[in-house]
Amino acid sequence: MRAYLLQMQGNFPDALGSLQEAETVVQQDHPTNFSHQLLLIYGNYAWIYYHLVNYEMVERYLGRIREICQSLSSPEPYSVQSPEIHAQKGWSLLALGFRNGEEAEKCFRMALRGDESNQEFQTGLAISVFARWARTRTFHLWNEAKGMMEPIFRRQPENDEIKVHLASLLEKKDWRRSKALTMEVAQNSHNPEDLRNAARVLKNNFLVRAIDVLQQAIALEPSYHLLHYDLDLCYKMQLEGAAPEGREETLAAAIENFKRAVAVNPQSVFFRLELAQLYGEKTPIYAEEMYQNLLEELPRASKRCQQAIYLHWGDFLLHRKGLRQEALERSQAGYVLLGGHPKEWQQLRGRLMKLAETFEGGSEMNQAEAAFEILRLRPEFQKSMEAGQGQREG
Repeated sequence: MRAYLLQMQGNFPDALGSLQEAETVVQQDHPTNFSHQLLLIYGNYAWIYYHLVNYEMVERYLGRIREICQSLSSPEPYSVQSPEIHAQKGWSLLALGFRNGEEAEKCFRMALRGDESNQEFQTGLAISVFARWARTRTFHLWNEAKGMMEPIFRRQPENDEIKVHLASLLEKKDWRRSKALTMEVAQNSHNPEDLRNAARVLKNNFLVRAIDVLQQAIALEPSYHLLHYDLDLCYKMQLEGAAPEGREETLAAAIENFKRAVAVNPQSVFFRLELAQLYGEKTPIYAEEMYQNLLEELPRASKRCQQAIYLHWGDFLLHRKGLRQEALERSQAGYVLLGGHPKEWQQLRGRLMKLAETFEGGSEMNQAEAAFEILRLRPEFQKSMEAGQGQREG
């Protein structure tokens, strides 16, 4: 995956270096079927050397692929139905996000057809089903994921990834066991992603511990942006219930966290919006400056980012400056954008409706009528949003 990303950035030397690392790891982890695991790596070598116009190396790696395919009695010279390749595709899909759980599940089921006793493939299938449950929260997927994970956990009690996913499944059904599993991961794991998942289980009941776990993960991987994002969510939860004497300290910690996140990824619109929102409570002048900079970048931003900028800027105008009319205009501008994201679109719709209601019945009735007229166009926008979402998912 890293080699692919480096190659897409045009960094071919580092992409080749990443493939060399992958080849070493595969040889260590899969000594008995080393050649099966190498097919994908050799194909990537050939692809990168093709871009480097080094056709001699392209032919060398194509020749190695041909030899492996022949040894596996494939009727095709450069391809073979290999369980390992299906599994590698499944892991790649999961690495790109749990939204790919359904496609990953298909890959692991295909892999298991060729090797039904393979424990690695079984683990991949269990995590894929868990990924589907995590996005839908349907009972039949919960039942299926738990049924798959329990025997894997018994075989691999030190597998922190399985352990924390099992803890997440048990959070509402068996909190005592869920807590015990999560605490084990928090205490023993050095994997930032496992620690992040542990914090997500802990935050509803042990918010302070969740914050500690995320800070531990950030120390391991400071550039992992989702750790900063999740830590900010925890700070926001802490701010909601904070006593007046403790609020300033929590707010300062949240601001420092997102200052680090913005330093790591200065191009992230969402990180800058989160930081501006936090500044809005303590130092509104800093927040306004950040919003103005984001508004200057608005034409170059994606539609979703444009929606988010309108949403946050409108909230700032309303709650920090008391400018209802300007806040209404920002909500309208964001609401009518097509090609954005349903989440921000729904939030903008809610803001627009509330603002329209505040104008209704007063001297500013024309603003309310204009806002409600936009809201009455909802079916047209809803249809466009759903069509856009379908294209993204496809």
